[in-house]
Order: sequence, then structure tokens, then C-alpha cells
Amino acid sequence: MLMPDKSAYSQMKNNSLKGSRPIQVIAVTSGKGGVGKTNVSANLATAMVANGKKVILLDADMGLANIDVMLGLKPKYNLSDVISGEKSLQEVMVTTPTGLQIIPAASGIKLMTELSPMQHAGLIRAFSDITTDLDALLVDTAAGISDTVISFCQASQEIIVVVCDEPTSIVDSFALIKVLSRDHGVSHFHILSNMTQSNQEGRELFMKLLNVADKYLDITTSYLGTIPYDDCLKKAVKKQKVVVEAFPRSRASVAFKNLALKTSKWPQVDSPGGHVEFFVERLIGSKTNISESR
Repeated sequence: MLMPDKSAYSQMKNNSLKGSRPIQVIAVTSGKGGVGKTNVSANLATAMVANGKKVILLDADMGLANIDVMLGLKPKYNLSDVISGEKSLQEVMVTTPTGLQIIPAASGIKLMTELSPMQHAGLIRAFSDITTDLDALLVDTAAGISDTVISFCQASQEIIVVVCDEPTSIVDSFALIKVLSRDHGVSHFHILSNMTQSNQEGRELFMKLLNVADKYLDITTSYLGTIPYDDCLKKAVKKQKVVVEAFPRSRASVAFKNLALKTSKWPQVDSPGGHVEFFVERLIGSKTNISESR
């Protein structure tokens, strides 16, 4: 198994990429499945690439990965090969026709849902060879409040919570936010309304979640916008393409492009904490704290 010891991790921290620009680490998550989270991740990442950004999309839905299927990719290797030490991240990465780099996870492999803190560290440590020219790392987490979801969210700089206009989506999104804020000190969340009929509906959906969060939690939530319900999204999925590529002038595509512009204006972390080494440190700390709390 790919499990670096503490001295290796310390050396990695000491060998920070001096002179390399900081990167954005954005987790895209949701309280429940079926709200279009992975579609959001893939389209946002592709729209960022179209804006000239160098982006890697990490499929962190450990055990039920599907980004490669959604995009019609057939990767020969995946994250399980990295964890076993047989392949590097560079070797398992695949590039879409739009220039987005994908790191596929392993679907249906239970091992991927039970990684130890040091195994997670070994996985993320593999990024050290590819961070120099990287602008953003998008992490498409699983849905829900599993330890793995919590770990990746806590380790990221920004968290986008995808919600749709269903009671269960709102309730489960609140549960995810509550766990992250109450138990893990996360205080800021970006809320993205998905599959709405209008901008007003998207804003109202955000307000429903905000009203509950403000009543019970000490957090800051920002409205990131809305992705409209669009038949072109379904057509793109059938084509195994992202909608911003298959139907660039559609309503959904315009919304994703606007979303990419918004994320580009978020402040960058211009410090050692803005590099992947810090992502590793936070990921290890998150996994350790979760284990100790049991």
C-alpha cells in the first residue's frame, strides 16, 4: 500500500514549491445524491479551462466514481492503482478534448471508502510533481456526511454545496453544513442552486437554507447563483459530454460560464498554505480528528 511514513511527510512539507503560484482547492459536495453535483463539477471545471485555467478534477466519490463514464472516458488506471503504489497520479490521469485533466476514482472497490489517514496522505502527496503549473484543483466528493466527504471538504479552501428544490436536499444539505461547522470548524459555504426554473426560484431555495442555518449555526453562507433546468443538460449527458462543450450557447452553459468567472474572483491564498502541501496537512488532520472522536 502507498503509505508514506512521518519522516517522508515532513520532508515533503519542507520541500514546498518555492516560487510556484498558489492554487485554488474547491470541494463540490451535496447533502444527498441526485442533485447534479458531479455534472456541476465537470461543467465548472471545463468552463474554468476555457477561461485559460489549468485545472485538475479529482473524482473523490470513493467507491462510486462516475466522472469518467459521464465524459465518455475509458481510463486504464485509477486511484486504486495509485494507492497500491503501482502507478503515479500522472500515469492515471486522463485529459478530455477540452483540456481538462481528470483523476478517476475506482467504482465499486470497497477499499477506496476505507482509506486510513496515512493512505490519504500518500494519495495527495502524489500531486507534488504536477502542482507547478496548476491553477485549480476541483474535488468532486461523494454525497452525504461520510468520513471521506468530511475530510475532503475540511481540507479544501472553498466548499460549494449543491442543492435542488427538494425537501430532502435542503434537509440533508443543512445536515452536512451542520456537521462541518459544528464538529470541524468550517465557517464559510458557497450555496449553488441547481436545476431551477428561474433565478428567483434559485434565490428562494438559497433563502430556505439560509434561514435554517442562521437560526442554528454560526456560519457565513454566500449565494453562488443558480443553474437552470435545461433539456440540453440531459442531451449532453446522453452524448457523454459536458453541456458547455456540447451546447455552448444553452442556458445552462451560460450559467456555468458565469459560475467559472465568479470562482476566478475568489481571493487566492498566497502563502505556503496555498499549495497542495497544505491540502495534505489539513486532510491528515481531518482524518485523525475524526478517528480520535470515535
